[in-house]
Amino acid sequence: MTSTGHTFRKLLSTGPVPLPGAFNPLVGRMIAASGFQAAYLSGAAFSAGQLALPDVGLFGLAELAEETRRLTRACDLPILVDADTGFGEALAVERTMRELEDAGAAAIQIEDQELPKRCGHLSGKSLISTDAMCAKIRAAVAARRDPATMLVARTDARGVTNLEEAILRARAYVAAGADAIFPEALTTREEYVRFRQEIQTPLIANMTEFGKSPLLSLQEWGSLGYNGVLFPVTLLRVALRGVQAALRELRATGTQAGFLSQLQTRQELYDLLGYQDYETRDQAYFGNL
Repeated sequence: MTSTGHTFRKLLSTGPVPLPGAFNPLVGRMIAASGFQAAYLSGAAFSAGQLALPDVGLFGLAELAEETRRLTRACDLPILVDADTGFGEALAVERTMRELEDAGAAAIQIEDQELPKRCGHLSGKSLISTDAMCAKIRAAVAARRDPATMLVARTDARGVTNLEEAILRARAYVAAGADAIFPEALTTREEYVRFRQEIQTPLIANMTEFGKSPLLSLQEWGSLGYNGVLFPVTLLRVALRGVQAALRELRATGTQAGFLSQLQTRQELYDLLGYQDYETRDQAYFGNL
């Protein structure tokens, strides 16, 4: 049986692959039903959407592993899981890799920030040393059970020092065993072009909204040679704005009648959940078919 890691690697080789952020398992299923071939479990979206916490490294490995397990049970897409800083030093990263791989992750992302970490498009970040990050990468590579499970190394160096430092770190991370590089918060199209020229492994771009990077289309990323494109918080932001609008009207009018057309219908929800399949199986167990 082909592993999800193998599938994810193959997808990236044909890139660019859009990776919408699934902030809960049902959204993961919607991503699959909409025709996408992979998804992203974003630390920012998980923190906000499930825990009502900012993205500053406040959730633990057990919580992330359980969410990964729920997501991979709900949909059969390859999932890239954002493991933040790896939950500790090299030996802790060994366990992170094993736990997330056991939970069904096709690829695992770790970054080179110090705790408390920050969103990659905010100021106030600091970096661990290149040697320390390389040690984490070597530990993750040694710990994985399936050699096809991808390790994505994210560098936040552009937002802390400069582009040259980000390129130097990326080279070191590839030499340490990273399968792909995620250069966070580059600020211009030209910087992304330069990074692609300097780094030959698969590259992941981050298309988070309201950040420092230009919002390029998937087609543009393909022309630049990038292999995967993250949309980490897009769906959560859309959902929250919809909830906000509905609450505003419900409070003003006392009824949802004015926005029924904007709601997913009962049947659409049941279809997404596979409700009829549950009913059919339940009846069969009682011999009613």
